[in-house]
Amino acid sequence: MNSANMQNASTQFTTEAIAFVRYLYFDFWKEKGDKRVEEYPFMNGGPWSMLTTIIFYIYLVKSLGPELMKNRKPFNLRSLMVFYNFLMVAFSAWMFAKGCSLTNFGLNLWCCQEVDYTSTTGAAVELIEMGWVFFVTKFIEFIDTFFFVLRKKQNQVTHLHVIHHSLVPISVWIGLKFAPGGNNAMFPLLNSFVHTIMYFYYGLSAIGPQMQPYLRWKRYLTSIQMLQFVIVIIYGLRALVMYDCEFPKSFLLLNLSNAILFLILFQSFYMRSYIKKQHIQ
Repeated sequence: MNSANMQNASTQFTTEAIAFVRYLYFDFWKEKGDKRVEEYPFMNGGPWSMLTTIIFYIYLVKSLGPELMKNRKPFNLRSLMVFYNFLMVAFSAWMFAKGCSLTNFGLNLWCCQEVDYTSTTGAAVELIEMGWVFFVTKFIEFIDTFFFVLRKKQNQVTHLHVIHHSLVPISVWIGLKFAPGGNNAMFPLLNSFVHTIMYFYYGLSAIGPQMQPYLRWKRYLTSIQMLQFVIVIIYGLRALVMYDCEFPKSFLLLNLSNAILFLILFQSFYMRSYIKKQHIQ
């Protein structure tokens, strides 16, 4: 092969490599994704802005934040925390109520619910809008961790906490990008209900020590979260074995994998925090 041919081959390889990288970086997501979500922030093109945000969150709460707080006194954020938590109660309750109105309290989802890829109005689009709002709340919930860091409660920035806050927005983004609605609507519905209860507890806790007599049900929060994942697993398995269910099997498997992972992590946390402590006492 002469030098001219080698140069042409090299140029062709470079051109094809650039085209392939561009396809993976942008065109693939635009081609395969649902066109109805492209106009939403974070949803146009690939997941790169979302992943960058999550990576920065991990760096901030595990490294930069603790370093900046090392020689500072903890911030007193009680009033802000009370406001934030009860705001999240209202927001989560609204999402749950909205989800119930669109899915007949989830009954429409219990059997196989295929994704309606064609509708540009009506309940299908409202589910997409609710799904995007739910996705955005996963970033708002980063504030939970920021409060820990600013109050120098770094022991509460556990691996479970950070993994949960990092993986959930990724899985929600994937579902919203490629299969918005259908069976994917079950997790936001359940999670909004769970978070209504969870943030109500956190709001009471943030008020002060005088609320302690009303906070003896903390362990049941973890139980409710685990029950949420059990329901998702049962729900996913049921849809998976329905041979005539045309909801994408890949997303059912993704949802099952996430639910099983989080069930194991939360169960381990529950055992360490409550069962083993009881035995020690």
